[in-house]
Amino acid sequence: MPPAPSPGWAETGIASWYGDPYHGRQTANGETYDMEQFTAAHRTLPFGAVLRVTCLSNRKTVTVRVNDRGPFVDGRIIDLSLAAARQIDLVRPGTAKVRLDLLSYSKARPVDGAFGVQVGKYTSRRDAEKLRGKLIGHYDPVEIVNQDGSKNKWRVVVGRKSSEGDARVLSEVLRRSQKDVFVVRID
Repeated sequence: MPPAPSPGWAETGIASWYGDPYHGRQTANGETYDMEQFTAAHRTLPFGAVLRVTCLSNRKTVTVRVNDRGPFVDGRIIDLSLAAARQIDLVRPGTAKVRLDLLSYSKARPVDGAFGVQVGKYTSRRDAEKLRGKLIGHYDPVEIVNQDGSKNKWRVVVGRKSSEGDARVLSEVLRRSQKDVFVVRID
């Protein structure tokens, strides 16, 4: 079981937000995404992590609960719901530098999971299978994950590591041959 950060953990980086067309779709933890709730997507924090997000340019804060995975754009650390983005004046600029402070875990905190490295995202399962075929002889496991229960969102994830640090080492190796490589929590 990968260790989950303790309350007091912090991270600084770029935040973005998401709304339509994701509103009403299934999040990675199985909930229905409601852009008017105070939720967020993070690549590695366990579902149920409760975060205080501080916009560093205006010092406005919002509290969110992690219920989804993302963002899958290099350099970003969190995707906020529309409601959360509104609270800290993030909607118009679209991105801003923020500080995340882990406050607690809600009851939805998972008891197990692992870390992997996302190496591709496709609208065609066939394209995802092609990449998996290239990697399968070199890495184990190489999984295709259906995102949001959609028939046109497929992620290719390499490895199953018990620590985020081990997954980061794997991501550096994969970065030599793949672009848009991200460490993700596999729940």
